[in-house]
Amino acid sequence: MFDTVRAALAALLLAAPALAAPALGATLANAPPPQMIERPAARLQGLDKVTARTTTFDIRAGETKVFGSLRVTLRACRENPPIEAPESAAFLEVVEIKPGEQAEAVFSGWMFASSPALSAMEHPVYDVWVLSCQEK
Repeated sequence: MFDTVRAALAALLLAAPALAAPALGATLANAPPPQMIERPAARLQGLDKVTARTTTFDIRAGETKVFGSLRVTLRACRENPPIEAPESAAFLEVVEIKPGEQAEAVFSGWMFASSPALSAMEHPVYDVWVLSCQEK
């Protein structure tokens, strides 16, 4: 009797992958590609902590914008496809230029619109963050 049960279990275990394969294949075929879409521009927002003024500005990839004593350069902007959760990420390089001093790199890296604190620029006077990517 045990041999019959053991044989039945072995046959079931061997057949299980074949039975699950069509369902698994259908699920994987409907999955969207996990890559972000490259965009040519970004919309950023900056805060001057001294005056409490915010400034929103658009910047194209490769372009540098002046915000106070900062020079903000956008290297890339990517966003999720419309069928996924909204997310925009921008690769920024931020340099501070003070009169009579050497330019100092303040930030270089990816910033995420949905999680600004994840990769934030640390500066005593200014904050800069990503709002969205633009198709301009």
